[in-house]
Amino acid sequence: MKKILILFLFIGINLHGQNLVSREFTYNEFIGYVKKYHPLVKNANLEINKAQANMMIARGGFDPNIEVDFSKKQFKNNEYYSILNSSFKIPTWYGIDIKAGLDNSEGIYLNPENTLPNQGLTSLGISVPLGQGLIINQRMADLRKAKVQIQLSQSERKIEAIGILFDASVAYFNWKKTFSEFQLYEEFTKNAQIRFEGIQSLIKQGDKPAIDSIEAGIIVKNRLLGIEESRLKLAKAKLELSNYLWLENNIPFELSDDLIPEINLELSIQETLKTNDLMNNQVSLSEHPKINALQNKIEILNIDRKLKANMLLPKIDLGYSYLSEPSYINNYQFKDYKVGMNFYFPLFLRKERGNLKLAKFKVQETEFLLKFEQLQLQNKINAQKIELKSYLKQIEIAKSISDDNNKMLKSEEKLFLFGESSLFIINTRENNLVTAKLSQIALENRYFVSNSELFKIMANPD
Repeated sequence: MKKILILFLFIGINLHGQNLVSREFTYNEFIGYVKKYHPLVKNANLEINKAQANMMIARGGFDPNIEVDFSKKQFKNNEYYSILNSSFKIPTWYGIDIKAGLDNSEGIYLNPENTLPNQGLTSLGISVPLGQGLIINQRMADLRKAKVQIQLSQSERKIEAIGILFDASVAYFNWKKTFSEFQLYEEFTKNAQIRFEGIQSLIKQGDKPAIDSIEAGIIVKNRLLGIEESRLKLAKAKLELSNYLWLENNIPFELSDDLIPEINLELSIQETLKTNDLMNNQVSLSEHPKINALQNKIEILNIDRKLKANMLLPKIDLGYSYLSEPSYINNYQFKDYKVGMNFYFPLFLRKERGNLKLAKFKVQETEFLLKFEQLQLQNKINAQKIELKSYLKQIEIAKSISDDNNKMLKSEEKLFLFGESSLFIINTRENNLVTAKLSQIALENRYFVSNSELFKIMANPD
């Protein structure tokens, strides 16, 4: 009877703490929710919309426009003057403007310069910049930069989104880690409680000294302390994870108690994050968002550099307008015209040359940064691959240590069964097993985070 009772004492040690009947909330599902509904991910998508709006603004520099200037003076029943100047202007790509106009004026005190035929005067003309503004001008530069900015915003969207997905992944892995720790403490707390009850039964029968009850009770209390601490960590981890869970219409989604993290996450994480191919293949950085973003910034800076270089040219604007009365618009009289020329050129060009030098320095600075970023990314990827392989080996060793500690514990239980061991040694063996399993859980968590760090380095959230 004594041996049967002692055997019953240790049956509970190998029992699982609970039967998991809850539904798994897989990591792939979680990442899907974050990508689709998280407000900050949506906010990252707005960067593209902003860039498209800026391009619309830049295109506005080429919009045709109508100008009307009308002024009239009436005093003591005398019409001093009535002047109408109206025009329709079409800006074109190479700084050339096409302009059509209708002018009319009348009055007894009209300035002779404004004296026009009774029906007014129509004009059709063109304005051409022969120096500054012919090859490139501000509105051309704005539109070119706006087009590049759309590509830049797409890269920046990926970089911003990947940071959110990484933080969300770390929160999920922390939830899984604290959940595993809670399960572990729950399991060994039940084992300690069963052992304590068994020892009390043996003491009542006179087979064990009363001091063993105190020792077994201390273990139960330590296990209860551990489970309470792990419960607190789990509750905080769930709340942290809930920060990344949203539904449609920006409705926050609170993680329910019946959801548990993915059990065999190590089997699916690389496929979910698409890091499995990266471990075996050489990575190309030509499409990396950070590289593309820097290349786009260099392109924008080069547009600015060309614009600054164009400012070294003299400003020569030549204009010609054909003039005709409205009733004679079909009778072309090219002898009726208006021409004009505007010339401007600073003698020393110190401001223009200084701006051009600054523009060149900015291009060089960004090119240096691009080369550094390429090397840094490649080294980070290689380092992350080494880290992942190392964690796999460490996890394998940690599992082996856990198995060995479990064997030692079982062996000690058998010795205790034959009276050749003590409760103190069994508790020591069990503590070593708990420590080994906690270390294994921590290593698995680092392995998950390391995968997400490689995912973050590659910056491809789509």
